[in-house]
Amino acid sequence: MTVSPTRLSLTAAGTQRLQSLCMDLCHVPTVREKGWYLALMAPNIKGPNFAWLDPSRLYCHPQGLQDCVADLLQPFQGDPIDMVAGIDAMGFILGAATAAALQKGFLAIRKAGHLCVETVAQPYTDYTGREKVMEVRSDAILPGLRVLLVDQWIETGGTMRAAIQLVEQLGGVVAGVAAICIEDSEGGRWIRERYKCAHCVPPSLQPRLNRHQFGWD
Repeated sequence: MTVSPTRLSLTAAGTQRLQSLCMDLCHVPTVREKGWYLALMAPNIKGPNFAWLDPSRLYCHPQGLQDCVADLLQPFQGDPIDMVAGIDAMGFILGAATAAALQKGFLAIRKAGHLCVETVAQPYTDYTGREKVMEVRSDAILPGLRVLLVDQWIETGGTMRAAIQLVEQLGGVVAGVAAICIEDSEGGRWIRERYKCAHCVPPSLQPRLNRHQFGWD
């Protein structure tokens, strides 16, 4: 099944421009507003057993990925960051790209059972309500190390909160939290109130994403 070109409302002017564009994996709009690349995301076509949205299509677009990373890093310009950590699994993509842009190291925060070294573990409840455990190697974060945490999407906040707890348990400092979208959930608000955050969603679009609504034709 082929998904038709997406149309995303950023502003009134932005809507008109995007509606005239085929958001394929080669096209770059003349005016690149913050979040223009969100129109590259793909809706769920497989039913309730899958996430409502697949943001990963924008990673296939060279300029889209670059602009997404730049938007995530903009609030942290001038901030001391020693390492970037990405959350298993989709946070690995944005996290590694962010680390490369900053010329910093990248730490993978894994689902339990994948690391063959000494680890620290943290239980959590993911966005589906399932109980899980994540872990991180215990030798990567020294006391005082400033870590930027990156994930693809923050819905309920449970996964990111567990990652925060792991960093702080090892004595690290959470320099910030970055994701394509941080939903206005109880968990999302908890993170926003306590940590410096960055996301890619224009204010006009945030309420729709909070309701898991998106504008496709």
